[in-house]
Amino acid sequence: MLITLDHLRRYAVARSLFKPTTLKAAFQRLGFVQADPIRSPARAQDLILRHRAKDYHAGDLERLYPKLEIEEDFFLAYGFMTKSLQALMHPRSDVDVPAEGPRTWPAARKKLAQLVLGFVRERREVHPREVDDHFSHGSVRNYWGGFSSATTHLLAAMHYRGMLRIVRRESGIRIYAIHEHGPAPADAAERRARIDALVDAAVHIYAPLPSGCLADLIRRLRFAVPQWRGTLKEALQRAKQRLAHARIDGVDWYWPSQENAARCELQDTVRLLTPFDPVVWDRDRFEMLWGWPYRFEAYVPALKRRLGYYALPLLYGDRVIGWGNLRVEGKQLKSDFGYVMHRPRDRFFKRELDAELERIKAFLAVA
Repeated sequence: MLITLDHLRRYAVARSLFKPTTLKAAFQRLGFVQADPIRSPARAQDLILRHRAKDYHAGDLERLYPKLEIEEDFFLAYGFMTKSLQALMHPRSDVDVPAEGPRTWPAARKKLAQLVLGFVRERREVHPREVDDHFSHGSVRNYWGGFSSATTHLLAAMHYRGMLRIVRRESGIRIYAIHEHGPAPADAAERRARIDALVDAAVHIYAPLPSGCLADLIRRLRFAVPQWRGTLKEALQRAKQRLAHARIDGVDWYWPSQENAARCELQDTVRLLTPFDPVVWDRDRFEMLWGWPYRFEAYVPALKRRLGYYALPLLYGDRVIGWGNLRVEGKQLKSDFGYVMHRPRDRFFKRELDAELERIKAFLAVA
């Protein structure tokens, strides 16, 4: 069957917004959920999971994290992932967190990290405050030019390096423990297999992908495997050979070879998505599929915003037709909407939009 852009648009929505299941099963199906600290009206990870996990409420991920057999770590960005996905990336080289660039640790930092590691091993689980009280690290200038706790800085770097894991959070603060990883790949063939598995995991989350977006996705794996960043160009060529492919209007599109992009069932319902949802995550793909440029404007000066501080893409069936801005005031949900063309006038859309707002109220536990 000839694949069209209409097929891919429907496929992109249907494959990602699968029938809600248990939270653990949703994680196994996704593999990775991106995190973001902004709460508007909830954090990105919660907004992503509410569409895919039954009876999900804001904060469930943090509350249930110790029982889910998942990890916090960097993949394409920072987020939550299955243990099997994380195992493909470690052990990492001794470089700094992505925001600081791929800098190798100096000898003094390695020595300090070993002292902290011994302290954590002795305590089993530690709050950053305990480490700071014991070592009195002070503060350091961070990537954005401000000052942050040297303890927090070092613990984050040790976590990224794979020396520590996050066992839970207390009021949003990471609680750390020792993390032991398996051995590095024994040879080049095993390393290629790991990299290809990481590429396939990324494609599984964000397919279908035009050629340029696929290349960018694989380049972003430098955050996951800084020790193998020099091999990612070869990984892109291998991916293009094994993925399903179609050329539409002069653009090459790719998706998992075992999936049929031409056959998807989709409900004509309304959903408000976080800017980090897999359906809308890639801005270039977004514009190709839906014909208008969506921009995340939380860091844009207020007077220059066109959509809003944290505008949620508004999905109606397989079309993103506008955006919504939600806020909670006095335990009540307030909403404002904008549309690319005009608001649909059919009663079905109004009913479905009202139903989505009721789902969000239940998710947030507000009126």
